[in-house]
Amino acid sequence: MKTKDMILTALFTALITVGAYIRIPVPVCPFTLQFLFTTLAGMILGSKKGAVAVLVYVLLGLAGLPVFTGGGGIGYIFQPTFGYLIGFIGGAYITGKIVHDSNLTMLRLLLGCFAGLFTVYTFGMAYYWAISRFWLNEPIGIWPLFLYCFLLAVPGDICLCILSAVLGKRLIPAVRLSFQTA
Repeated sequence: MKTKDMILTALFTALITVGAYIRIPVPVCPFTLQFLFTTLAGMILGSKKGAVAVLVYVLLGLAGLPVFTGGGGIGYIFQPTFGYLIGFIGGAYITGKIVHDSNLTMLRLLLGCFAGLFTVYTFGMAYYWAISRFWLNEPIGIWPLFLYCFLLAVPGDICLCILSAVLGKRLIPAVRLSFQTA
């Protein structure tokens, strides 16, 4: 990685950490700004570097740094919401794949954001269901899972998708220009 790439990757890792602490309490799955920054990481850094920024964030949390919404440590893998963190890695990758090397139309940006959102929720809800059933011995039904882990949280994340697309439309050309001039 070039120095600029490492700096931007570290910057997004830090932004994701800050986003974890900006939260709105919602039952079961807290609403944070992590999704905004993981999506922007994929859009601006591209699929691989964006996913690396999120992976570094997850690894720092698993190493014990209190960067997650509920703290940190290896035991966090037994938290029902850990699947969303895994989903953030995949979501950044998918968003970056769709957006990064393409024509920057608002439709393309929104498509990338919503594909990333779908990825995050797929991992998050599947992990929540599995950990509740097999580890916590407190199985959750499909309807409560859908209600608490999707319906209550997705409206805010849809707004974050739109915000990400608007920010990406402005930031991606600026970042590309800074790479060309330096």
